[in-house]
Amino acid sequence: MKGGGTESPHRRFNPLTGDWVLVSPHRTARPWDGQREATDNDRIPSYLSDCYLCPTNARAGGRQNPDYTHTFVFTNDFAALLPEPIAQPAPDSNGLLVSEPERGICRVICYSPRHDLSIARMTREQVRPIIDTWVDEYLSLGAHDFINHIQIFENRGLIMGCSNPHPHGQIWAGSTIPNLSARELEQQQRYLDKHGSCLLCTYLARELSSGERILFANDSFVVLVPYWAFWPFETMIIPQRHSPSLETISEKEKTDLAAIMIELGICYDNLFRTSFPYSMGIHQQPTDGSEYPAVHYHFHYLPPLLRSQTIKKHMVGFELLAMVQRDLTAEVAAARLRDLPRNHYLEEQ
Repeated sequence: MKGGGTESPHRRFNPLTGDWVLVSPHRTARPWDGQREATDNDRIPSYLSDCYLCPTNARAGGRQNPDYTHTFVFTNDFAALLPEPIAQPAPDSNGLLVSEPERGICRVICYSPRHDLSIARMTREQVRPIIDTWVDEYLSLGAHDFINHIQIFENRGLIMGCSNPHPHGQIWAGSTIPNLSARELEQQQRYLDKHGSCLLCTYLARELSSGERILFANDSFVVLVPYWAFWPFETMIIPQRHSPSLETISEKEKTDLAAIMIELGICYDNLFRTSFPYSMGIHQQPTDGSEYPAVHYHFHYLPPLLRSQTIKKHMVGFELLAMVQRDLTAEVAAARLRDLPRNHYLEEQ
């Protein structure tokens, strides 16, 4: 089966990871009597005296924030990775209890001094410094000889494990390439070797020709629900110009990226009339000094809400033990998101 128009169970292949996704469209009608999440529509002020990310406040680690006016970056006070060299553990003769040291640097990016904002509620002029910061950090962190991979990401919303609603993201820069990124690198190179073209350039052209899973686009970027999506309203932002990383992004592309991120954020918030939670991450080429001609950088948005602002998709049972499964097809999800306003809110959040 090559298309997406079916109501019977089927599998879809994810060419970026090499994994398969089980799709069961007939299950969307099943009743729900499981866990419901608390709503997250509380009004919050623009500044909180006890927020450890607001300007001039003391952070959880004791350091004081400056009176910043745009973005503010600092090394995570409770970093998962540390830059200091670590002693190599003794090898396990059986090859079963294997470990190795991992060095790295973890950074926090405060997007704005205002506690009550999100990217969806910022202007292009407010989002542009975030993109500039991503580029600067990618270059400066990648210049360290022990940093070979940089993961830029954002967790938004309490149900995504975000410990503070102040608008912020993170960067984990490590000495090795993580599992998922390594799989994407391998799959993109394999596609280039076999077909002589970029995987995502070819895929994007295919999606633009049909429009079935496209949400919207501008001169530089396209937002779509990938054919192989497994989160209910998963999307990708893909540059129309082939580029391995943010390092080569132009000034116009920065403006277009800011605009399309804001549009997607408003679209998400309008879906269930809530401050929409998600995990967002940028996948781009490693910083190990090697050439990666097959890599086409892109953004993944992975939101957990299933049917409403209180019903979350849980990864349990078959999905934890066998393979990822989804009920809502990519085509239905794209149609629902595409029909939502992306320039104004349906009602005040």
